Amino acid sequence: MAFLSDDIRKRIEAYIPRYPSKQAVTLPALHIVHDELRCVPREAMREIADMLDLSPAEVHDTMTFYQFFREEDKPLGKKRVWICRSLACGLRGADALLEHACHSLKVPAGGMTSDGKVTLEFAECLGACEGAPAVMIDDEHVHNVTAERFDEIIRDLQQ
Repeated sequence: MAFLSDDIRKRIEAYIPRYPSKQAVTLPALHIVHDELRCVPREAMREIADMLDLSPAEVHDTMTFYQFFREEDKPLGKKRVWICRSLACGLRGADALLEHACHSLKVPAGGMTSDGKVTLEFAECLGACEGAPAVMIDDEHVHNVTAERFDEIIRDLQQ
């Protein structure tokens, strides 16, 4: 029995004609699975490998290289919140913001709230220096985040 749903398989297969080789579809396939399941289980890696004529080790190597993807033993919450720690963000209070966020959510950086709604992480750079300190919620940037603004964001996410 297949682990990946028919919908996920079709979405991955739709990428194959867009690339010069099946191997090049590895990253989009990982994103599709990760976005849907909030992690990439081992069985999903095996199925991606089969679909793309790769070994499971090649898929795993790609997945672990980027540090964006989570394995099944450490899935993401419903929302992923990144706090940037680049030089620009650091100079504008990112370290204090991360400390506030950890205290406010009662989790360490990399942890998920007990209700499973929020995973808090830090990023080395979000590419938003003009809006330092920057936060990213899933794929959306929020600029010039203060502790008060962070608390508002979290209240909205938890509702």
